[in-house]
Amino acid sequence: MNNLTLSIKKFLANKNTVTVVGVLLGIVILYVGYNYRIKKAIKPITVPYATQTIPPKTKITSDMIGSIKVPPAMLKGSAITNVSNIVGRYSSADTVIPQGSLFYSSAVVNQSDLPDSIIYDYPDGWVLVNMAVTTTNTYGNKVFPGNYIDIYLKAVNRIDEENITTDTKDKIMLGKLLQNVKVIDVVDSNGDSVFENLEDVKVPAQVIFALPEEYHILLRKAMYLRTYDVTLIPVPTAESLKEKPGEVAIANEKLKEWINKVTVWTEDTIE
Repeated sequence: MNNLTLSIKKFLANKNTVTVVGVLLGIVILYVGYNYRIKKAIKPITVPYATQTIPPKTKITSDMIGSIKVPPAMLKGSAITNVSNIVGRYSSADTVIPQGSLFYSSAVVNQSDLPDSIIYDYPDGWVLVNMAVTTTNTYGNKVFPGNYIDIYLKAVNRIDEENITTDTKDKIMLGKLLQNVKVIDVVDSNGDSVFENLEDVKVPAQVIFALPEEYHILLRKAMYLRTYDVTLIPVPTAESLKEKPGEVAIANEKLKEWINKVTVWTEDTIE
């Protein structure tokens, strides 16, 4: 054992020997490290790509995404490699993601990062509606995004609809048409959000909300009933203060029946 120890000490005491060993170790380390980096660079990894062209401001769903194996060395820029970082997000406002393209962090954003992102926050299958308003009928600009409103309808119910004359005895109708309508945004005549900058006083021109298609069609019909001098009146409620606000609903079946009576379905006008 002592002889072995002495031999090792003599070996290590020889500078030439130590130099040679050091060089050999360095070469081995470089070789192993180089091979590791080469293998890492050429070993394919699975990355997501677009299976279809995705227009700007489009919600990205799983059916728009495929997967492909590519060498890591081919990934340039900030390519996204995890599908979970893509699904449910949006293509940016100024970017078209071509079919076959990889996804990059600059082209995939959260909904909140989109311009006017608030108008995208409504259930699938619903329809976005913009209703003209004024400072007066928003109670001095007191209708805010996230609040709930009821929509009242005022109209002239013409008794003699076949022969409207100056002698026709018209009657005013007033009732609640829709209830629990959630306000998405309030914008001015330029389309800018009234409450985006509270230091900049803006005049409300439209209240934006979303409705199920059936309610949307009914409300649109009411909007176009000029013959009956229809006026739609938004009325703020305290529904947003409830732990569980009520669902949007038709508030008056008689008003619904009246609107449908004095209008026709689109299909009925097509021969």
